[in-house]
Amino acid sequence: MKSFLSTLLLICFVLINFESTQAQDFQGQAYYFSKTNMDLSRFNRGGQMSEAQKKQMEARMKPWLERTYILTFNKVESMFREDEKLEGGPGGRAPSVWGSSFSPGPQYKNVKEKVFLQDQEFFGKQFLIREEMTPFSWKMGSETKQIGQYTCFKATAMRPSSELSFTRTNRKDDKEKKEDKKEDIATTDKKTTESEVKKDRKKGDLTTTDEKSSEEEEMVEITAWYTLTIPISQGPTEYWGLPGLILEVSAGNVTMLCSKIVMNPEEKVEIKRPTKGQVVTKKEYNEIISGKMQEMRDNRGRGNGRGF
Repeated sequence: MKSFLSTLLLICFVLINFESTQAQDFQGQAYYFSKTNMDLSRFNRGGQMSEAQKKQMEARMKPWLERTYILTFNKVESMFREDEKLEGGPGGRAPSVWGSSFSPGPQYKNVKEKVFLQDQEFFGKQFLIREEMTPFSWKMGSETKQIGQYTCFKATAMRPSSELSFTRTNRKDDKEKKEDKKEDIATTDKKTTESEVKKDRKKGDLTTTDEKSSEEEEMVEITAWYTLTIPISQGPTEYWGLPGLILEVSAGNVTMLCSKIVMNPEEKVEIKRPTKGQVVTKKEYNEIISGKMQEMRDNRGRGNGRGF
């Protein structure tokens, strides 16, 4: 009897160790391409561009609007980074300080510890963006569609645009439109009396405050498609929290779609948690970018405003 119990315990011990080893060895790589829909009409305000010139501009913008990424994942961790093989290759983008400064760096997620880390370089200075992963309020739908060989289910959520890395492309354009509109109103109101001007200014201050508030609280609808065939709570960039790998996600003017998945590749890729750089939150990092851009505008044409 003792011999049987000892054998049974030994079998259980071996099975537990085997499952633990399998969990550690489990790894996959998902390849995504992103497409950004940008309104190019602002470059043609005078209406002087020919169709050939428009196509030429679209071709120049394509490398920035269409990119390829790799998500390396296991059951707990993931690393999302741009495909370096395309950098500087035929038809690709040559590396530049400008490009690297405004391209998202490698993003690490740990769904167990709820930690998001982004290794980011900005004009020669290294930052480590750290955020606590707050759950998405996903609404699960019954609608399905096929993405490659995987059956995917639909889920939707709302999120402030300031919390999403890939939805900020057109915010500058919207701000410029608002400022242009303010200038037109100001010009029209030049003939008002002094008291009316004071009232208008007061209203303008309130309007500006409301606009800033609405801009900060602008909500973006997110549509995700996930597969239960790969039951991990991971996805591209900051997206996570569904009962399966997210293969497609759309938010704002950006769509990311998975084109290939490699499960348990022969050459394992170590998922390293980034540790170097000045630790900042996403909000603090965005403020640093805004301050630097303002400095560059102020020093335009004077050869200043480069580096920290």
